[in-house]
Amino acid sequence: MNRRLSLLWLFVVLVTALAGCGYNTLQTTDEQITASWAEVLNQYQRRADLVPNLVNVVKGYAAHEVEVLTRVTDARAKVGAIQATPELINDPQAFAKFQAAQGEMTSALSRLLVVAENYPQLKADGVFRDLQAQLEGTENRITVARNRYIKAVQDYNVTVRRFPSNLTAMVFGYKTKPSFTVENEQDLAKPPTVDFGSTPPAAAN
Repeated sequence: MNRRLSLLWLFVVLVTALAGCGYNTLQTTDEQITASWAEVLNQYQRRADLVPNLVNVVKGYAAHEVEVLTRVTDARAKVGAIQATPELINDPQAFAKFQAAQGEMTSALSRLLVVAENYPQLKADGVFRDLQAQLEGTENRITVARNRYIKAVQDYNVTVRRFPSNLTAMVFGYKTKPSFTVENEQDLAKPPTVDFGSTPPAAAN
């Protein structure tokens, strides 16, 4: 009887110690990352599903824009070739590859929409306008989903690295997870070009 009582007390002490060392926080934040990542994938899939229809509509009015159309199609193929699973967030290299592919898709779609500006009949097409509106809405949802994922990863990584929860994370094998970075980080690092040779705008009266 005394042995059972001792084991019970040991269990209670162990559970209390784990809770105090961040185990429950690790579990909670890890689940938040999983949920946030699922929403990110959902929105990226929504965008990928729109691309074939968008390309077909543009092709109907601007078939000779081969380079732009091919670039969008190739970018979608690269995105589709990546196995976007929940486990991807535990592999920094695979995560970076996923982000690069999605960035290429974003760039290709931007170019496609710029080309569409040169075709008034295409811009007036009801199907194109509907697809464009859906795409813009999806891009906004992607931004929101990415921001939620970034926040979830931040909370989790702080728990993994902060004492004393870092000891619990080490014991149970929890490691930091990758997050999204700025896609044009290299461009932002470049100093702005200042041209004093251009004609200054006329002063307002």
